[in-house]
Formats: sequence, C-alpha cells, structure tokens
Amino acid sequence: MASKLLDFSNLKGDLTGGLVAGIVALPLALAFGVQSGMGATAGLYGAIMVGIFAAIFGGTPTQASGPTGPMTVVSAALVAAAIQLTGSLETAMGIILLSFLLGGVLQIVFGLINIAGYVKYFPYPVVSGFMSGVGLIIIILQVFPFAGLKSGKSTFAILQDLPRFFTEFNIYALALGALTVLIYYLFPLITKAIPSALVALVVAALAGYFLGWDVPIIGDIPSGIPSIQVGTMFSNIPPEAYMLIVEYAVVLAVLGSIDSLLTSVIADNMTKTRHNSNRELIGQGVGNMLAAIFGGIPGAGATKGTVVNINAGGKTRISGAVHGLFLLAVLLGLGSLAAYIPLSVLAGLLIPIGFKIIDTKGLKHLLRVPKADAVVLILVLLITTFGSLIQAVGIGVALACILFMKKASDLGEKGITMELVENLEDEKPWQDELPFYDLYKDKILIKHLKGPLFFGFTAHLKNQIAAIDKNIKALIIRMDEVPLIDQSGLYALEDIVFDLEQRGVQVLLVNLQEQPLDILRSIDIIPDLVSEDHIFTTVEGAFAYLKETIGK
Repeated sequence: MASKLLDFSNLKGDLTGGLVAGIVALPLALAFGVQSGMGATAGLYGAIMVGIFAAIFGGTPTQASGPTGPMTVVSAALVAAAIQLTGSLETAMGIILLSFLLGGVLQIVFGLINIAGYVKYFPYPVVSGFMSGVGLIIIILQVFPFAGLKSGKSTFAILQDLPRFFTEFNIYALALGALTVLIYYLFPLITKAIPSALVALVVAALAGYFLGWDVPIIGDIPSGIPSIQVGTMFSNIPPEAYMLIVEYAVVLAVLGSIDSLLTSVIADNMTKTRHNSNRELIGQGVGNMLAAIFGGIPGAGATKGTVVNINAGGKTRISGAVHGLFLLAVLLGLGSLAAYIPLSVLAGLLIPIGFKIIDTKGLKHLLRVPKADAVVLILVLLITTFGSLIQAVGIGVALACILFMKKASDLGEKGITMELVENLEDEKPWQDELPFYDLYKDKILIKHLKGPLFFGFTAHLKNQIAAIDKNIKALIIRMDEVPLIDQSGLYALEDIVFDLEQRGVQVLLVNLQEQPLDILRSIDIIPDLVSEDHIFTTVEGAFAYLKETIGK
C-alpha cells in the first residue's frame, strides 16, 4: 500500500516542485483566510491539511491543493450567515466547522458512489456565470480593505456604502495596496523564477513596516501546531442551524469537487496522464475533513499551484505533500512575522486573483453564443454576485435543462439524442474515393455526429476524441445531422480541434448546418482555429483535399 501512496523515483523534482508550489500558496492562504472572515490562521491551517492529505490520498499525483477563490467565497458566505444566526464568530464556530466537516464527508461519499461521472455534465454557462460571479465577489469584498477600511459582509452592503471609500480612505493603505498590485503584474516581466505574489507580499509588507505607516494589519497568528476543534464543532449549535449546515456542506462539496476535477484535467493535459476522479474526490474530502477538525477553511485543487508544481519538476503525490509541509514549517517558524502584513496588501493580492477567476472568454462571446446560453450565464452571474450561491447553481442548471428540452422539442424527435458513429462505410457516399480511404484508413478517422451538440454530450465526445490512435493524421467530422450547438458544445469542439492540431492531426468539418456554421464563425473558431479550406460540403471533397496533403 505504501508503494501506491508514495513514489520516491522523482524525489528531487518533487521536492523542488512542492517547495515552489508552497511558496506560491503562502500569500494566497493568508489572504483567503482573512477573506473568509476566520482569519489568516484558518487559511494557513486549511492550506496545510488539504495540501498534505489531498495529495497523499487523491487521484491526481501532481495536484497542489489548498484554499481557492470559489471555496473561500462560499466559506465567507457561511461565516456571515452563521454569525447572523448566533451573534458572534466565537459562538458560530460550531456551525461553521461542522459544515466544513460534512462537506468533506460528502466529497468522500461522492468518490465512493462515482458522482465524478456526473459533475462533468454541468452546462458551461452555469459554470462560467458562477465563476465570474465568484470573481466579482472577491473584487468587491476587497475594495474597502484595499483602502484600509472595514468592509461590509455582502456585495449589496458594500456597494451601498461605496461613498465612504472616497471620504475615509487611508492613503497609506491605498499606497501599499497599489504597490502590491503593481509588483504582482510587473515582476513577471523581470523574471518568472520567483512567484510575483510572494515578492509583492514581502516588498509591500516590509515597506509598510519600515516606513512606520499606520495601516490595519493581520494581527497575532499562533505559531504552534493547531489544536483539535472537535469539541467546538459539536457545541452551541441551535436547531435552526442544521438546515444551514447541510446546505453549505452540499455547496462546498459540489464546488470543491468541480474545482478540483477541472484542475485535474489541466494537470492531465500538462503531464499526458489520466487522473482517477473518484480517488481525487476522496482525497479532497479527507483533506477538508482534517482542515475542519483543526479549524481551517476548506480547499480544492489549486490551478496555479498545480501548474507551477509540474513546471518545477513535480511528478508524484510527494510534491503536493511537500507543498503542504512547507506551509507547516512556515507556520511553526515564521508565523509571528506574518502578523505585521497589512490587510491592504492581502487585498492587493486578491483583487488580481478575482479578475483571473472571471471567465472573460464566456463574457466576450455573450452576444455571439445562443441567446438561451447567454441568458443563463448572466442570470447565474447576477444571482451569484448579489444573491445566494446555492440558488445560483440550482436555478442555472434547472433553466439550462428546461431551455435545452425546449430546443430539442422544436427540433423534433431526431434532435433529442446525440450519437457518435465511426467510419460509416455502409453508407459509402464517396464510392470513387474508397480506394484512397482503404489505403490510408489507419491514418484517417471519420466521426459522424448525430443530434445537437449540447452540454450533456460534450464530456463523452472529448473522451472519445482524446482516445484516438496516435498514428491518426486526419480526422473528418461529419456534421450534416447536427442541427445546433450550445455554448458547452461550442467550447468543447474548440478544445478538441486545438488539442488535435497540437498533436499534428488535421481536423476537417463536413456539411455544417446553418446554426453551427454561423456560431463557429461568430466567435472566430472559423477561420482562426479551423481554416476555411478545412470546411467541406461533402466527404468526397474532404478526401480530395487529404489526397493532396497526406496521400501520394
């Protein structure tokens, strides 16, 4: 069993990757802890526990896990709701930590019952709207801390109180926050060897300390091993809080699962491996349970940490564990120094993170994608930003399903299902070209799509295309029976073509119907990704083209 958990064949690379990932995670763990409302310490505790144990028990060897923007926004909403119910953070801790614990338990259950197989069916507009809403929440909640002021707990309250920003701002806090943002964006132009977030944190914090500026700071951080909070977890919980606990536990479990699995896919693309989705959810659940037991905020697979881990040489789960152990060493040795970090500096780190979370791709194409998808995206974004995160996802998924059923009904019976058929030689509409096809059939693949390319089919399609033989030089996708493409299908097709082009595989689209052709052109997939000379009205035309490019 130990050999399966730990692989020491790449120890040097794993140590380097884990160390770099830990350095990247340090400032963000502090910042996310403060934003959650539980303090910087909770961010560090969460980063340590999730980082170590999600790596050891998870299903993505190169994953670096810890507090993330989306998980922190949900945690902050839970903290605010629990305080409103009980009156103070101290009395609300039982509700908060029990929600975190139950969220971790649910993730383990998700892994055991293969719920990961269903997470991939979330419509793109719902995920896009939710993530963009989360990004906006992070930015709005950091506006007042950026200026050295106390902030409201909701986006509505902050926007209503916005005039105070211009009359009561702390000029020194603003200067440090602005310095942090500048370093964050400009330092990578000098070198990317050192994470810009860490440089921004250290330089701005030292500037504030040595200049003696009067700005709000993090304050005392305990520097020992965190104590177990099981007693707190099951005390002072009023009966009316149980529904709140269950609701937020479900949201944290679902969001943490989506967040982690998306990062796992990125890791797969970089390492050319395949993660174990169910095991990944179990590992994340174990990490989040232990984070709750020690008073930390929950986390998920962190994209930035995972990418730098892989780029720095990390290949096995040891790298993720090292990333968490580095943070533990910081807590034990340098925790007291973190107390002097200005809150405006942490705000200066989180605001760029908020902008990165916003799905600019989805927003940029709002006027070009199907109107139904655009409506779902905007609605989910607004409900997420100014309402309930729980309701945003539920309403978005329900509306996306209803709108799709309406489209399918309009298309008639043939539009309800989606099929993927390979090499339809029984049809043989290209009789004259078959000798050429027979000669090169080990290098040419034909896929025939039947039905609308929508969010429910994209994961299957991507898996099928990803599994094609490495010797294939050209893929012909017949689309004469695809009446429409939604936003999820659009971006799935874009990803497929891009990945295949990177592998040197030509992608030819045959007999596109009006709506798919229009939408592919409207967001410039045609001609930027698929050139006009790769679009054909017949398979015979595609074969004739391939004769010139791969045939003799």
